[in-house]
Amino acid sequence: MFCFQCQEAAKGTGCTIKGVCGKTPEVAGIQDVLMYFIRGLSVYSEMGREKGIENEKVNRFVFDSLFMTITNANFDHHRFVEKISEGFQLRKEFILQLKDAGIAIDKAQLPDAATWEASTQAEYESKAGEVGVLKLSKNEDIRSLRELMVYGIKGMAAYAEHAFNLGYKDEEVYRFMQKGLAATLNDKLSADELVALVLETGKYGVQVMALLDKANTATYGNPEITKVNIGVRNNPGILISGHDLRDMEDLLEQTQGTGVDVYTHSEMLPANYYPAFKKYEHFVGNYGNAWWKQREEFETFNGPILFTTNCIVPPLKSATYTDRIYTTGSSGLEGAIHISERKEGGRKDFSQVIEHAKRCAAPQEIENGEIVGGFAHNQVIQLADKVVEAVKSGAIRKFFVMAGCDGRMKDREYYTEFAAALPKDTVILTAGCAKYRYNKLPLGDIGGIPRVLDAGQCNDSYSLAVIALKLKEVFELNDINDLPIAYNIAWYEQKAVIVLLALLFLGVKNIHLGPTLPAFLSPNVAKVLVENFGIAPINTVDEDMKVFLN
Repeated sequence: MFCFQCQEAAKGTGCTIKGVCGKTPEVAGIQDVLMYFIRGLSVYSEMGREKGIENEKVNRFVFDSLFMTITNANFDHHRFVEKISEGFQLRKEFILQLKDAGIAIDKAQLPDAATWEASTQAEYESKAGEVGVLKLSKNEDIRSLRELMVYGIKGMAAYAEHAFNLGYKDEEVYRFMQKGLAATLNDKLSADELVALVLETGKYGVQVMALLDKANTATYGNPEITKVNIGVRNNPGILISGHDLRDMEDLLEQTQGTGVDVYTHSEMLPANYYPAFKKYEHFVGNYGNAWWKQREEFETFNGPILFTTNCIVPPLKSATYTDRIYTTGSSGLEGAIHISERKEGGRKDFSQVIEHAKRCAAPQEIENGEIVGGFAHNQVIQLADKVVEAVKSGAIRKFFVMAGCDGRMKDREYYTEFAAALPKDTVILTAGCAKYRYNKLPLGDIGGIPRVLDAGQCNDSYSLAVIALKLKEVFELNDINDLPIAYNIAWYEQKAVIVLLALLFLGVKNIHLGPTLPAFLSPNVAKVLVENFGIAPINTVDEDMKVFLN
């Protein structure tokens, strides 16, 4: 195997024996085969669109497949085998549709990814040795640019799927995903042409995050400033993790009146900020911290855990909670019970999870108190006058965008130390699970404005961009980089990649990225990002504080 799509790539270069995430070589290989297949399927989509053909089944298959291969989302080998088999049947039907529309298909002119045929698991697995990341291009810079784009597209797919689940679609976004995937099979594209595609990925990153923001707020209301309980009650509970708010709604609706409480974990914390979910009295609050602490926190929770998306850490063999794990959507774990998709117009059936919860003890308390969040763009813009006055008066010297992902490596303690060391006249703008490194620190407030403003999930980094653009307008500035905002972003997986590319598309420069730069950036590609956008790695807290506050 070879995988370097996440920040924890072994030795900073790539996982070759087993993924640091827990992914086995077999799962890594079958994921590579699924990715290869959808690259080829996207070639047919490109042909169809030249004749105005848009196939919704193909669109969904592609973004579902992309989401399944995101870091920590799915470790179930069987699910990938089923997905590839489903893909072959879909491709067969799609080719017939294209031919019926008068499109001539000369397979001799198509790449292997579009013409490869197989029908058994053994054939799928044997293909893995031919289609890994290192096999698709021998040129390090071309490979780097292709993978940077593909990882951005994977993040885009995650947000597109969440929006789709709420009934919101964008064919332009689907079109670009498939255009980008097909482009990775075109050896005639130059490095400059691939750079342009990478930047275009950022454009559609902004577009898909705006779509999801609209889907979430139109469905559940604008997030509100909320004090979230982090203690427990005496009822049995279900712990819901991941990012999908539609799954959250289905679970809350079905647990109502059952005597079972619901708690969020990790990236699902921002569900507590939405008005539509506050009507459920059995929605208790948040339990625990970022995804990587789940091995200890799931032990003490006592009840079932429902993964709606990533981030899964495969349990140790000694874990007592293995039989309490349920997955749904893009997520998967061998041995866990998978909850099927909802039928059109209906809800997912979580009755098995609920009945399991009734047999369990109440969660064990691991902390108590409250944390404050809900500072998405609508809420912060309502406070704009107060914020602007604080900046003009000097009460707020600078904002620090510390959005992104958390991870298990010790060097991420940097972000806790950095937040604690910031002067008291600075404010942190955050989104994503990176916030767990500092959202429980006693950092206080500035004139009633909390010094940590949490906008929500990783996709809510869009809110931070909207806030920055609004401040640019209020201060009548020509350049977003003239604002008193610094960017010190932590990354882990592919949703952080699309956030980064979206910020670059919006013109944001001088972003510090850590705890390490991506392993998939070749020296030359990294040089382009440094020279054109001022991307920089983090150093020590003291050194970076001097740079940011100079």
